[in-house]
Amino acid sequence: MKLTTRGHYSVKALLDLSLQPTRTLVSVNTVAQRQNLPAPYLEKLFIELRRAGLVESVRGAQGGYRLAKPPAQISLGQILAAVGEAVEPLAELPRDQAEDWVTAMLWKRLHQKLKEALYGISLEELYFDARSWQAAQGEEANFVI
Repeated sequence: MKLTTRGHYSVKALLDLSLQPTRTLVSVNTVAQRQNLPAPYLEKLFIELRRAGLVESVRGAQGGYRLAKPPAQISLGQILAAVGEAVEPLAELPRDQAEDWVTAMLWKRLHQKLKEALYGISLEELYFDARSWQAAQGEEANFVI
């Protein structure tokens, strides 16, 4: 499985929002600037994330986006699915291409485990992983996700 730009930018944007105090609104331009992402593209992703119920938006001069749920309740699988990323890590193995039933069952089980992992990793866990990485890098590390 390869994380595309859509998935990568979406995860970075939601991690950025998870850094904010609860219910704080953040503009697309602010997130884009902090994470070095193109704002127009990020705006489109936020629209998709809002439709999926992962972020909330408020219009107006003081508006912006915020997480719709606590980071512990948002999974990597949900984020990727919201922006049209494949949450099916492995393509189905056609029966005629399987060498034997053992190989077919092995791939089927691996496929299920990878999918479970995507939905088992929360935004909160990713946040703590990013913070741990930053601490390991030392003081000079910037928290651009």
